[in-house]
Amino acid sequence: MKLLAMIPVLALAACATAVPVAQKFPEAPAALMEKCPNLELLGSDGTSITDLLKSVVKNYTTYYTCSVRLEGWQGWYVSQKQIQEKAGN
Repeated sequence: MKLLAMIPVLALAACATAVPVAQKFPEAPAALMEKCPNLELLGSDGTSITDLLKSVVKNYTTYYTCSVRLEGWQGWYVSQKQIQEKAGN
């Protein structure tokens, strides 16, 4: 019976280590840390008002969609990395 009581104690003691284990926060893929793409430029030739408005709408959508997505993700990543680094110390 005493032997059975010693097994959990030995199992827990075997898991302990005197060597500190430092976990490294994973690096983000480069594609997710890139800036938003360049916006569409208009040609220097006589551009119609329709083409101008299409370009403005496309640029507005492209910029704000990318900006919100990347800023949110990058902010989350940086805060999680800081939390991980503080926990490791």
